[in-house]
Amino acid sequence: MVTMDEETVVAEQLDLLASTKIVIHDALKKLGYHQDMFHLLEEPLKSITVRIPVRMDDGSTKIFKGFRSQHNDAVGPTMGGIRFHPKVTEDEVKALSMWMSMKCGICDLPFGGGKGGIICNPRTMSFGELERLSRGYVRAISQMVGPTKDIPSPELYTNSQVIAWMLDEYSRLRQNDSPGFITGKPLVLGGSEGWEKAGAKGITLCIEEAAKRRGISIKGARVIVQGFGNAGGYVAKFLHDAGALIIGISDVYGALYYPDGLDVDYLLDRRDSFGTITTLFDSVMTNEELLIKECDILVPAAIANQITAENAYNIKAKIVAEAASGPTTLEATNILSERNILLIPDVLAGAGSVIVSYMEWVQNNQGLYWDEEEIEEKLREQIIRAFGRIYELAQSSHIDMRLAAYMVGVKRLAEAALFRGWV
Repeated sequence: MVTMDEETVVAEQLDLLASTKIVIHDALKKLGYHQDMFHLLEEPLKSITVRIPVRMDDGSTKIFKGFRSQHNDAVGPTMGGIRFHPKVTEDEVKALSMWMSMKCGICDLPFGGGKGGIICNPRTMSFGELERLSRGYVRAISQMVGPTKDIPSPELYTNSQVIAWMLDEYSRLRQNDSPGFITGKPLVLGGSEGWEKAGAKGITLCIEEAAKRRGISIKGARVIVQGFGNAGGYVAKFLHDAGALIIGISDVYGALYYPDGLDVDYLLDRRDSFGTITTLFDSVMTNEELLIKECDILVPAAIANQITAENAYNIKAKIVAEAASGPTTLEATNILSERNILLIPDVLAGAGSVIVSYMEWVQNNQGLYWDEEEIEEKLREQIIRAFGRIYELAQSSHIDMRLAAYMVGVKRLAEAALFRGWV
């Protein structure tokens, strides 16, 4: 029997895929493409569902379901993260692979979008169980991934250790294809300097560019960050170090709000590996309450569908930077645009990790590795160029930043499909 909570999750993920199709359709229409191009790009070219048997610590065998989606490889191999989460769905993975195509197009990278996921709760699994699950997933998808086919990377609740297990398993199966088969690896296994912080660095650079255009100084700016994991934690740290006042943060259990500013370094030192910190405090509010507090910059860095038609009119930020995947619904996007709140869409704000994944892939292929300073400079150049192009298109065409980002992102993919004769 499906519970109400499960029905809600399914509805949200269906909305995620449906809303992605709507924006891609609108972007292609604005660009003047025929409906046939939309039919090509509205679904992934390839997706697979796998069942992974894992021997648990108690001796039992549990069957986990996993997915891998490859949206479109007209430009080049697909690329995208793998998430471990109890509420992963096939439609969610499909939508996220389509977003990855947009990110690659926005940054002029020679890739299409890919995404993977496994339905599991890593919080309740042992180290050994996670390793066996990671290796089992790679065995299940090994024929459809590789450095010239599809390059995975870490994402929600996966990290460099999970990637190391996957790399090791793949290298046993396909000895000639590693280590460029996967990115986000530990440095000693061919990883890239700056990967762990790349996503947050990209978001921070976008926020800085948006603040310039809105006449807001980062020094002294009041910032709320919803979510305190890898992305949210580093964004809070980077902005705090730049002089911003972090007045609110949250995790899955609640939110902290201090108008005079939080001690970000103290909080980062005491959070757990899942970004949990509020359980150590007595004075905690809800995530919903935190989102509508007055601030200059709001960074939703948690989960999807946090800013909706129900609360968009109550958002009091001047800039909303999407550090999570799909935190703002399409209806809410329109409301924020009407209220002249500058929304930095996820496909732009979250492009930093994609750029550095590309750099890691290049370094693996050429056997020459760059230092962190050079990585950061290349990342800065690409993010600032992408932001400027999208912002100018939004202003000149009188459209919101999300539609502008999709127009920039989908154009490269559509052109490649035309040249190949697919449409």
